[in-house]
Amino acid sequence: MGVLNLTPDSFSDGGRYLEPDPALARALAIEAEGAAIIDLGGESTRPGAAPVPLEEELRRVLPLLQRLRPRTEAILSVDTSKPELMRAAAAAGVDLINDVYALRAPGALEAAAESGCAVCLMHMQGEPRTMQHAPHYDDVLAEVCAFLRERVEACRAAGIADERIVLDPGFGFGKTLEHNLTLLRHLGELRIGGLPILAGLSRKSMIGTLTGKLSEERVYGSVAAALIAAQNGARILRVHDVAATVDALKVLEAVGGSG
Repeated sequence: MGVLNLTPDSFSDGGRYLEPDPALARALAIEAEGAAIIDLGGESTRPGAAPVPLEEELRRVLPLLQRLRPRTEAILSVDTSKPELMRAAAAAGVDLINDVYALRAPGALEAAAESGCAVCLMHMQGEPRTMQHAPHYDDVLAEVCAFLRERVEACRAAGIADERIVLDPGFGFGKTLEHNLTLLRHLGELRIGGLPILAGLSRKSMIGTLTGKLSEERVYGSVAAALIAAQNGARILRVHDVAATVDALKVLEAVGGSG
């Protein structure tokens, strides 16, 4: 899954793809570099990020989605928690709803169920503006697993079949470095009912803490984390550096290190 942030304030590539033509060119480049999924986001969820009004998020995402859909065979994902955008994106041909709130916003579960789209349910402690203010768990693995299990049950009750569900432990969303490392070590234990896991580690602060690098310098650390996630059970890797990650995965697969 290649990341395409249509925002001025995302932590890594914010401001680069605000105009329609550069955004479309980047989306097509993401596919050409080997991504199977293109994830379009119109609202930053970095630590400390402020909410974006619905009208602005629609303005950022829908025009690109409408231009991109007839030009790509990639799976298209929209990174949103707003039910109105979920419905509009589904009507425009999006395939996957990627929600950091795991469909907890009022109306989101119903909108996702009606859309027919696949859904990605992510764990987050708190909300983006405050989630990194001293996050605490008694047992991070057990608590993340319990949250995801509850959201899976909510989806099933709403009529969303298991084959439409992906799980994301939410690396960096209300978690310290040690919490993130614990989840990465035990990633396979989060496969509730055999549902696929998405891992989003690319360029995040944990990579910066471990390497001492700025966000745009975290390619090597991010690729290493992606390989570890793949070895530990992730089926989807959400990344900024698509070409580098694809090459590394080809090598891993060749030596039998990936399922």
